[in-house]
Amino acid sequence: MLTSRQLLETLVAFDTTSRESNLALIDFAWRYLTDLGVSCELIHNAERSKANLYARLGPAGDGGVMLSGHSDVVPVEGQKWSVPPFTLTERDGKLYGRGTADMKGYIACMLAAVPHFLAQPLTQPLHLAITYDEEVGCVGVRTLLDALAQRAEKPAICLIGEPTELQPVLGHKGKLGVRCEVKGAACHSAYAPQGVNAIEYAAKLIHRLTAIGERLSQPQRQDARFDPPFTTVQTGTINGGTALNIVPAECTFDFEVRTLPHDSAQAIADELENFAQTALLPPMRAIAPESGIRFYPISGYPGLFTDKESAAAQLIAYLTQSTDFSTVAFGTEGGLFHQAGIPSVICGPGSMAQGHKPDEFISVAQLDACDAMLARLAGWMCRSLS
Repeated sequence: MLTSRQLLETLVAFDTTSRESNLALIDFAWRYLTDLGVSCELIHNAERSKANLYARLGPAGDGGVMLSGHSDVVPVEGQKWSVPPFTLTERDGKLYGRGTADMKGYIACMLAAVPHFLAQPLTQPLHLAITYDEEVGCVGVRTLLDALAQRAEKPAICLIGEPTELQPVLGHKGKLGVRCEVKGAACHSAYAPQGVNAIEYAAKLIHRLTAIGERLSQPQRQDARFDPPFTTVQTGTINGGTALNIVPAECTFDFEVRTLPHDSAQAIADELENFAQTALLPPMRAIAPESGIRFYPISGYPGLFTDKESAAAQLIAYLTQSTDFSTVAFGTEGGLFHQAGIPSVICGPGSMAQGHKPDEFISVAQLDACDAMLARLAGWMCRSLS
């Protein structure tokens, strides 16, 4: 039997940065599981350059628990590492390497626990999922969920092992990323009123976004369970113009909305688009009929907030021996699982305080504690269901 530390060493060595294929890691996990007698299947992307791995063990039937983690990691370029990012390095009780915390440490614990699960008289099935492209908008898990939707037997609970220092987490905000393209009309800057300045109209839209954000942050709209406790709106990039003496004909900016459970990201985007259509386009087209403003979604995922009285919440409370439920600021695939009818909670080893940073690490103690948590899960899954 391989330990979680040994498996993590192998997993870190695969460069699964989101722009790269994850197939080498998936092939390793598939061979590891099938050698143990576990039935696995791969669900590829359209180009067959990446895949989700789905496995199931234990008795037949509906329900059971799914353990899920994403295989992709964020880039290391531009970061100053003191250790090789794709070689596991142990130092002072910490294991360094890209993805150790986010979230190959959890996947290593999942795989290491399989022989123990196989040796138990499980009364319900255990499902395993390793997904792709979570870091670029929770892309890959959608094809997995499409496949599960066609089946009569689905997990009853999903445990997503994002790094929470093994604290039970029930929720996070949703996110919508949008690109806005403003098309104006160029002319010499000496005759600026004869043109349509795309940057200036983009600025009007961004100003409106700021006002929407201020409205959403009012005390009566806040939810203290989240940090920050309100829906946020922010502009991340802007590009436009060619020269100072040319009225710019084009400007593009990207913005995102991160929403509390009671707010709709799409409604906020729609509000901005309505402002563009009613307040900005008429004066633009009065000068240049070809002017336009277009909005395109570029990424997004739903938020998650699992009821603390639910079976999923009660299970994670039992496994962590804590009812100190919280939320996290970062997004996960949990909202998509939940939306697909699989109630989800978040709990995994390591801390996001180390995720996405140079010299990312997970402590050996956290890996050991995750191993112990999954052993408790195996025991819980042997209980009588009657």
